[in-house]
Amino acid sequence: MERQNKFDKDSKKEQKEFIEKLVRLNRTAKTTKGGRAMSFSALTVVGDGKGRVGYGFGKANDVSEAIRKSIDKAKRNLMFVPVKNGTLPHEMLGNYKSSSILLKPACPGTGIIAGGTVRAIMDAIGATDVISKSLGSSSPVNVVRATFNALENLMDAKEIASNRGKSLQDMWG
Repeated sequence: MERQNKFDKDSKKEQKEFIEKLVRLNRTAKTTKGGRAMSFSALTVVGDGKGRVGYGFGKANDVSEAIRKSIDKAKRNLMFVPVKNGTLPHEMLGNYKSSSILLKPACPGTGIIAGGTVRAIMDAIGATDVISKSLGSSSPVNVVRATFNALENLMDAKEIASNRGKSLQDMWG
């Protein structure tokens, strides 16, 4: 019979709690007197598959350290996205610098129709049916920030109903 201590259970629970996606790993070389000094930057997206998602950007001289830093930052910057029946509540356009992202809800069975960067975010959220279009700059950092800009401005059906002074039943008929 194998015994586990308290810390092993916590670490396994922590791993299963979040979906971690590496969006971009970038290597930079600086020429010095002793040769080339390499450094790495990592862009990751973290989500729980139930509507919570965050992104992080980390830099270090080692790949694993850069990824670890970016995941830690992503976990600190989690936000909630209202996902209903595997899709978004309404259409939204997000902008960041010269990148624009159009996110549209889709019928069940459509799947995630998106580029790699937006697809990673939608997988981390737990959305299964979304259509997106990337407009302008395709830089992964800008696309992630534009997508999060769109997701921040999404409104939940309950929120819209309360703003209008109606109940959910009145709005949906």
